Amino acid sequence: MSPTLRTLGRRLRQTFGISAPRMAVRTHLSWRWRLPALLGLGALIAGMWWWGFDFGQFLGGLNRGAVAEKQAKLEADAAVAKSENAELRARLTELESDLNITRGAQATLSRQALELQNENTQMKEELAFLRTLFSDTGKPGTMTIQRLAAEKDRDDVYRFSMLVVRGGNPADEFSGHLTLLASVAAGGHSSMLTLPDDQPDTATALKLKFKYYQRVEGTFRVPPGGQLKSLQARVVEPGQATPKATRNLNLM
Repeated sequence: MSPTLRTLGRRLRQTFGISAPRMAVRTHLSWRWRLPALLGLGALIAGMWWWGFDFGQFLGGLNRGAVAEKQAKLEADAAVAKSENAELRARLTELESDLNITRGAQATLSRQALELQNENTQMKEELAFLRTLFSDTGKPGTMTIQRLAAEKDRDDVYRFSMLVVRGGNPADEFSGHLTLLASVAAGGHSSMLTLPDDQPDTATALKLKFKYYQRVEGTFRVPPGGQLKSLQARVVEPGQATPKATRNLNLM
């Protein structure tokens, strides 16, 4: 056999023999049909996956309907609790307002009770004074100084008070003034203040004009760091050298 025939026979065997490559016949589909088919296949796979997920939850004991019902119940309970909380807050605010009103009323009543107590004490003092006054009706022209008091009001300032009483049953008013002699200790030394001469601003408080009695009170200053040792009050009638009444108060 010639080399040419052998080469031809080898090519025929390679093309149509057992070792020849396989041939596949496929049907060609256009994109107009292929795209809906792909979408349908995707939808089918998604549906099977969702059904499997839901069915798996059901088999695992998870009931979506029961969970939704329980969630709705919890939301309703939360809404009720929120409403009750708002009502309680409003009630608490109302109670706090009532409590503040009650406290204010109690404070007012306490203040009024204290004022009435002070007024009662003052009325008792006035009653004692009236008794003294009527007991001295047979002593016309008698002048006395009662309840002389002095206390520290603030730094270097003292407050004084007294009651000047005129005995008997006078028909006219008495006009005059008070003179105060204050002994003050300051810095290891003692000094004497004469009011109103040393402090003219006290003259108004020391004026006297009354028929039966007059309550007198006011303030005066002492030297810095000074302390009041004693106080003497004198009732002076214009044109008279001798005081009508004198009263001493020792504080030390």
